Amino acid sequence: MKLKKKTVSNLITYALVVAAFIFCQSMIANGQMTRALKGQMVPICVYIVMAVSLNLVVGISGELSLGHAGFMSIGAFSGAIVSAWMLGALGLENTVLRLILSMLVGGAIAGVFGVLIGVPVLRLRGDYLAIVTLAFGEIIRNVMNCMYFSLDGSRLHASFNNPNLPGAMLVNGPAGATGIQKISTFPVGFALILFALFVVLNLIDSRSGRAIMAARDNRIAAEAMGVNVTKYKMMAFVTSAVLAGMAGALYGLNFSTVSAGKFKFDTSILVLVFVVLGGIGNIRGSIIAAALLTVLPELLRAFADYRMLIYAIVLILVMLATNNPIIRSLINGLVRRGRRAASAGAEKGGAAQ
Repeated sequence: MKLKKKTVSNLITYALVVAAFIFCQSMIANGQMTRALKGQMVPICVYIVMAVSLNLVVGISGELSLGHAGFMSIGAFSGAIVSAWMLGALGLENTVLRLILSMLVGGAIAGVFGVLIGVPVLRLRGDYLAIVTLAFGEIIRNVMNCMYFSLDGSRLHASFNNPNLPGAMLVNGPAGATGIQKISTFPVGFALILFALFVVLNLIDSRSGRAIMAARDNRIAAEAMGVNVTKYKMMAFVTSAVLAGMAGALYGLNFSTVSAGKFKFDTSILVLVFVVLGGIGNIRGSIIAAALLTVLPELLRAFADYRMLIYAIVLILVMLATNNPIIRSLINGLVRRGRRAASAGAEKGGAAQ
């Protein structure tokens, strides 16, 4: 029964994402979506993947990470460089294939950095881990401000604090990656969301996921039962880093210019707000919170100077509402009723067959 409930819950999450994609695509096809909102579709997909991946660390693994924007930055710059190299050196003009390959490379490089950072960092706990991950994000941002990359024919040149490189500049220090061909699309972003959900939800429901949650709930008891806590926390941390790198590549290839200033500490805090607002450990809640809070500033643009004030007030009211025991009991009751109805429908369908 527990497995069936988890399966039904996961299918509901997938169905909500697919329904939202179909709804948005129909609005775009019928011309009912504004240009500003249409431009927010790819960032919404990016922030949903970022929130889901961070929830794997914060909610499932139980570790507070404040450097998630660092992995996003690595993916964004790696994706922009690889995309330009594939176009200039290999002559690959298929934008969808180039975007997918750029996301894979961005995720792989972010995963390598996740391993390098995770080996020493995941032995820390609590506030110490949060401070070190925060420092990692700032180090990545400052390093990228000093990096220069250029493409000379099929040769890629890289330098630290030396802008005198041959060929066309791809990354120009503080100016960031310039001249990027914008190839990110909403359907690919939707596919990335489904991929992130597939990875995270299957990891949570697996034996490794149960070991990660056991280490979160009681580290001493998990170690006493033979669980390698460092190994499983590393698994969650690196998986989160890979997904953040892929989201960063999608984000970077959605703009003509990307600078390291877009991946400051504020970005990590924004993604953490999505996770907390949607419910720590609640993957579906992270999706809804990331989508709503990304769109909300655009919807409030008519209020001009007061829109961020209203945005902050909405955040406070939602947090107060979600922490109210009466409202939480009502929401939990509605969720239980929905699960019962879905289970009853599945049983009726099985009996009919």
